[in-house]
Amino acid sequence: MRVSMNLELKDIPGQLVLALQPISGIKGNILSVVHHHDERTPRGSIPVHVLFELDKDKLDELIWQLEKNGVLVARVGEKRLHEKMSVMLIGHIVHTDIRDTIDAVDSTGCAEVVDLALSMPGIEQVSSAFMMIHASTKENLMSALDILHKTADRKELLMIEPIKNTI
Repeated sequence: MRVSMNLELKDIPGQLVLALQPISGIKGNILSVVHHHDERTPRGSIPVHVLFELDKDKLDELIWQLEKNGVLVARVGEKRLHEKMSVMLIGHIVHTDIRDTIDAVDSTGCAEVVDLALSMPGIEQVSSAFMMIHASTKENLMSALDILHKTADRKELLMIEPIKNTI
């Protein structure tokens, strides 16, 4: 399973190793580490976000090991949105209520728009939007894309998806 974990470290040398070593020690695969050394939590600790893959039955052992090392586990969450796809919308996106378009995808409960880049050259000109959609499964991603297609059709927006290789 993919796990997202927020940790709090003391501001002394070696703390990051004490946080990451147990993940590696129980065969976890670290995907990313964001170490916010210049920030402080309300408790005065340094926040660290770690994303990793781990067998589900080893999570409790990991938390125990981290706490034994003096690392505070502030939040643990399983990452549920694994599938993703980018789409481009072209048309009068802002005038047709971009928020409604995003809400149509997010309302599925199993998919959401996680990134949006909007280009609007002029008030009456056609605009374009790049959207990154994440979903929990391929089927849920396809369902969200179907909803987005219907919304785009209703608003007379052109929707461009990545071309898939069928060979």
